[in-house]
Amino acid sequence: MFFILWGCQEDDYKLGELVTPGNVEVSFSVLGVDNDNPYGDGSGKVEFTATASNEMSYTYIFGDGSDKVVDADGKVSHVFTKTGVNKYTVTVMAVGTGGLSATKSVQVEVFSSFSDPEAEQFLTGGSSKKWYWAADQPGHVGLGPNTVDGTNHTFAQWWSAGPFEKSCMYDAEFEFTKTAEGVTFEQKLGTAYVPGTYAGKIGVEGDACHGEDVTPKIYGVKNMSFAPANTIATKDGGYRGTSFTIGDGGFMCWWVGTSTYEIIQVTDNILKVRVEEDGTFAWYHTFTSVKPGSESSVDVTYTNLVWSDEFDTNGAPDAAKWGYDLGTGNNGWGNNEAQTYTNDAANVVIEDGNLKIKAIKDGSSYTSARIKTEGLYEFQYGRIDVRAKLPKGGGTWPAIWMLGANFSTAGWPACGEIDIMEATGNNPGKIHGSIHNLASSGSTVNTKITDVADAADEFHVYSVNWSANEISFLIDDEIFYTYSPDDKNNENWPFDAKQFIILNLAMGGTMGGAIDAAFTDATFEIDYVRVYQ
Repeated sequence: MFFILWGCQEDDYKLGELVTPGNVEVSFSVLGVDNDNPYGDGSGKVEFTATASNEMSYTYIFGDGSDKVVDADGKVSHVFTKTGVNKYTVTVMAVGTGGLSATKSVQVEVFSSFSDPEAEQFLTGGSSKKWYWAADQPGHVGLGPNTVDGTNHTFAQWWSAGPFEKSCMYDAEFEFTKTAEGVTFEQKLGTAYVPGTYAGKIGVEGDACHGEDVTPKIYGVKNMSFAPANTIATKDGGYRGTSFTIGDGGFMCWWVGTSTYEIIQVTDNILKVRVEEDGTFAWYHTFTSVKPGSESSVDVTYTNLVWSDEFDTNGAPDAAKWGYDLGTGNNGWGNNEAQTYTNDAANVVIEDGNLKIKAIKDGSSYTSARIKTEGLYEFQYGRIDVRAKLPKGGGTWPAIWMLGANFSTAGWPACGEIDIMEATGNNPGKIHGSIHNLASSGSTVNTKITDVADAADEFHVYSVNWSANEISFLIDDEIFYTYSPDDKNNENWPFDAKQFIILNLAMGGTMGGAIDAAFTDATFEIDYVRVYQ
C-alpha cells in the first residue's frame, strides 16, 4: 500500500495543481439596440465576452442548438436566426486544467428578421430530402484562399477535384428535414473526410476518412440555423447571401473544424457552398439531390429554374399558365374513362397553397378536371419536378404527364408522350413511369413500376430529367427508370421537340379499372410544378 500511495502522490505532483476556474462572468451586446429597437436591428447578432480566473478556454452553449469553443480571450459573435423576438439562455463554461470547469448562464432577448424560406424549401423539399456528394462532377471539392486578392477568394483557385477523386467519402448521405420548429440535419451514412490542411491540427492522418473516434459528433439529428452571409466572398462573388450552421458540431462529411456554410447556389437538385478553415483556406463543395453512380445518375443536370407554379394564390389556376380539357373526349379520352372534365371550382381549385383536383360522384356519373399548359408554356429538354399527394379510392387514376406540342397536327402517339407519374386507387402505392411513341403505344413496353407505400398519405416529388440522350424518371430524387434507345429514330424518339404539361384525375377506364360502388369523392393535391433547364 505504501508503494501504491507514493506512486499516486508522485503522479499528482507531475500533473500540477488542479484548480477549478472561478469568478465566471459573461457580458453581451445586442447589435443595433437603441430606443426604437430595444432588441436589436433585426440581424440577430450578439457580441459576447466571458471572463474567469484560472481558465484555459470557454465553451458557449447558445440555447438555439449550437455551441462554440473559444480561446482564453472569451470573445465570440453569434447570430440568432429564429425570426421574431426570442429569449435564449446562453451558458458559458470556463474550462481549466484537467478539464475542471465552472459555468455561468445569462438570458439574452434578441430580434431577428432574417429568413430564407426558399432555401429551406430547396434543402428539404418541403418535408425531408436527401443530398449526396456530386462526385461525378469536376470540382465537386475545391480549395482556394481566404484572403482578399482580387476575386480569387470567391472560387477554388488552387485546386479542384476530378470526378470520384476522393473515393472513400462518396457513400455519405445527408438528410435535411423541415419541422414545426425549423430545419434539422443528419448525416445518415458515410464517414468524415479530413484533408491534410486540417489533419495536423487535430493529430490524425490527413487526406483520409475517419469515424466517430476522430469526429464523435458526425452522426445524430442536429438543429440548423440560417443567417445572412455578410462575408467579402459573398459580396464579391454574388452568392445567395445566406449561410447555415449545423448545430452540435455537425458537418457535411468534410471536417475542417467548422459547422457554418455560405450558400453559393441552391436549387432543387444542386447545393454549392463555401466553407472557411481557420481564416486561411476556403473550401468549395457541390452536393446533389440525385446520387451519382454508373446506373443512377442523370446525364445532364439542369439547375436554372425557368418556369413554375407554386399555387400560392387561392382560387382558380392562373389563366396565363393553365388551360382546360373539357367534356368526355372521344371514347372517354381514348381510354373509356367515366368522368366529365369541367373547369368548375368544385373540381379544380387552389386552396391552402395547393392545387386540388377533385373527382366527385354525381348520381351515376363523375366529374373531375384536367389542366394543361398547351399553347401557354411548352419546352424542349430540362427537368420537371411536381410535388404531389395522390387520391384514394378504387377507380381513381391520377396522372402527371406531357404531350408533344405538335399533338394537334401529328396526333398521338406520333407526338410522343412522357408519363411522369401514373397511379391507380385499385393498386395503391404502385407508381408508373412510362413512354408512349410509334414504337410502343397503348400498353407500352417502355415502362416501369416502383413502390411508394405512402403516396396517398404524404407528398412526394415526381420528376423527369429529359435530355437529348435519355429520359430519366425519379421519385424524391431517386431514379427508378431511364429510357434511352440505342438507335434513336422517328418511331422511338419523337422527343427532340417541345412538350406541354398535363395534370388530371381520371375515373375508371382501361387503367383506372372498376370504380368502387362506395366512392363519393377524392382529391389529387399538387404543391408545385417546376421546370429547370
